[in-house]
Amino acid sequence: MTDKSELLRQLRIDRDKRAPEVTQGRRRWWIAGLLGLALVGAITSYIALRSAAPVVKVALARLGPAGTGSAAPSILDASGYVVARRQATVSAKITGKLAQVFIEEGQRIKENEVVATLDDTNAVAAVMQARAAVTQAEATLIQAKAAAENVTPIYRRNQRLAAAGVISEEALDASKADYDAKQTDLGVAKGNLAVRQAALQVAQREQDDTIVRAPFAGVVTTKSAQPGEIVSPLSAGGGFTRTGICTLVDMDSLEVEVDVSENFIGRVHTDEPAVLKLNAYPDWPIPAYVIAVVPTADRSKATVKVRVGFKSRDPRILPEMGARVSFLGQSDASAGASSSNVLLPPDAVQLGSDSETGVVFVVHEDKVERRVVKLGTRGDDGQTVRSGLSPGERVAVGDLSKLTDGARVKVVER
Repeated sequence: MTDKSELLRQLRIDRDKRAPEVTQGRRRWWIAGLLGLALVGAITSYIALRSAAPVVKVALARLGPAGTGSAAPSILDASGYVVARRQATVSAKITGKLAQVFIEEGQRIKENEVVATLDDTNAVAAVMQARAAVTQAEATLIQAKAAAENVTPIYRRNQRLAAAGVISEEALDASKADYDAKQTDLGVAKGNLAVRQAALQVAQREQDDTIVRAPFAGVVTTKSAQPGEIVSPLSAGGGFTRTGICTLVDMDSLEVEVDVSENFIGRVHTDEPAVLKLNAYPDWPIPAYVIAVVPTADRSKATVKVRVGFKSRDPRILPEMGARVSFLGQSDASAGASSSNVLLPPDAVQLGSDSETGVVFVVHEDKVERRVVKLGTRGDDGQTVRSGLSPGERVAVGDLSKLTDGARVKVVER
């Protein structure tokens, strides 16, 4: 009995000694599994982030045009005003009462667009009367033509009879007089018809003149008349009669006129580069050039008028704004090319609320950096950046609303 108990005790498994080994092995497997899952999750998240990164195109910041830098000194400064070379007071060709006005101040209109209409009741009645006169003249012409055609064979026959001695000379003369009278009546009827047709054209022109159209494309700066008022091109503008309906300005014809002292006019030459600043935007240098030096002097002021044009257009430039022009010599213009101004595509800049600053996103490998820059002129060739960016840096182009500072992006070379 004792031997059997001893034998069974030897065959028994000691669970207390194996338990730590089994627990430790299971723990290793659990840790390895968790590390594997974490690694797979990290790889998956990286791939997802890479695939979710916005795609952006990039452009290089290139050196700005010559003469836009503020460091270039001027050889002469002068003050003047922005004027429009193409400006008109739009009026009707005839006197009449305004029926409708289709424009307001600040509205852009196209060439030949209807500006206003006059009361055309009298013009319509005149056209109807002229048409009736034409119809009557056409009937008179038909009658005269029939009479001339009827008397012609009778006169020809009498000519033959008189030659044969059958009728007398007196009868032939009477037949000829009747023939000539009918031919004269035919000519008068033709002339009367031509007069009536010309009168109809005049009446139609007067009816067309009741529609006032824009002579060229531009912006309405003033509205001078309202429906119900009388307008007349011959009026002096007094009382209740208006001379014009509105003032139209071609914004593409804006330039600056300055008065230069005749003592220094020798420094200014045609096509010479210049930089001008508007009184409304004193920190905004605008590239310009000399259009012409008007070849006459003002004896009362001892000045000569100089016309200065803009190299690029901008909606902030308005007529009658005060401006100060700095004329640059040719050497100064070439030196201005070494300034730090850079040029970017317009869609690479987010404009700020003050229109003097903006935001660009500089691309560094697969990340973007948000940077505030100071803006210059904005023209057909691009947006000028005065400070905050260096030539050669890569910037994002396109929809910048999805980008944030430090965000990862997929770069597509533009």
